[in-house]
Amino acid sequence: MKLGMFLQPSHPPERNPYDATEWDLEVIQLADQLGYNEAWIGEHFTSTWEPIPAPDLMIAQALKSTKQIKLAPGAHLLPYHHPVELAHRVAYLDHLAQGRLILGIGAGAMPTDYETFDVDGKNGENRKMTAEALEIMLKFWKEKEPFEFKGKYWNANKVKGNDILKPHMEPYQKPHPPIGVTGLSPGSETLKMAGEKGFIPMSLGNNLEYIASHWKDVEEGAKRSGRNPQRSEWRITRDVFVADTDEEALEGSLNSMMGRHYREYYLPLFRLLGGVSVFKHESSVEDNEITAEYVAKHNWLVGSPETVANKFADLYEKVGGFGTLLVVSYDYSEEPEAWKKSMRLLKEEVLPRVEKRLSKVTI
Repeated sequence: MKLGMFLQPSHPPERNPYDATEWDLEVIQLADQLGYNEAWIGEHFTSTWEPIPAPDLMIAQALKSTKQIKLAPGAHLLPYHHPVELAHRVAYLDHLAQGRLILGIGAGAMPTDYETFDVDGKNGENRKMTAEALEIMLKFWKEKEPFEFKGKYWNANKVKGNDILKPHMEPYQKPHPPIGVTGLSPGSETLKMAGEKGFIPMSLGNNLEYIASHWKDVEEGAKRSGRNPQRSEWRITRDVFVADTDEEALEGSLNSMMGRHYREYYLPLFRLLGGVSVFKHESSVEDNEITAEYVAKHNWLVGSPETVANKFADLYEKVGGFGTLLVVSYDYSEEPEAWKKSMRLLKEEVLPRVEKRLSKVTI
């Protein structure tokens, strides 16, 4: 079982970009020191609570202050980039990372991002653009010979060139960095694509029933190409806060930045998008019952090391097994020791308990 971090990144609207980035870098550095395996950094353009539009810039900084942790944009939103330009940026960053880069890709879900980039996300144009952009990027990385690509959304040419001017930027990892895709809703088409193409599947986790259904989506996609997906590659994100006692952990999560994030941003956002059902532990629960207190009780892994270990192991067993737990990171820059202690306790006290309980379970 591995641990990683998922940085949306979450920051309150009053935090300026420099201070926000400094906190995220501090979290990544600690994760590296503690032996967390990876960190994913989100990309958004019109969310005041997720204010980082260029995760690759943060990754470039983090590479200089870390040693072993793998880093990933989580994810580059392909409809909002020209695929030829992004293929070159990713290939260049892969060289800087020297094998520590994972490429996360996504189609985008924010309606204001759709409007900003004039993408018809309501009718699925973002997903079609994602598929075409990925096809172009993979062709640039894999094909040696010149080609012309005439698409619906982009045209691209890999030129022959000459001794002075010619295509030269290829990824450090061959044929390209590992690719991961995220899924949120039941029947996720992106997770089916992950299974079909052999990409890393990542579930943005809330209620157990639909998280468990995500692996069925991966398997359904894998059947299209005859692949055999491995649960050890599956990542699940989760809200985690560990303290010495259950009471201290609940106070440090629900009544601090994690709780504020849910009250002021996450739950209002999902109500706006009509997706609050992803937080329900039973379908009969009314929408107005979904509060920060509700998700803390039913979805978060919050408590003492023993309590969190039991919740962690229950999650593992109920979804049928997975490889990496990605801890959603929050902006505790005003009370940093509480968050850092939680990260340490998860690695040093919770994980050994989980591994002991699951020692007879294989995936």
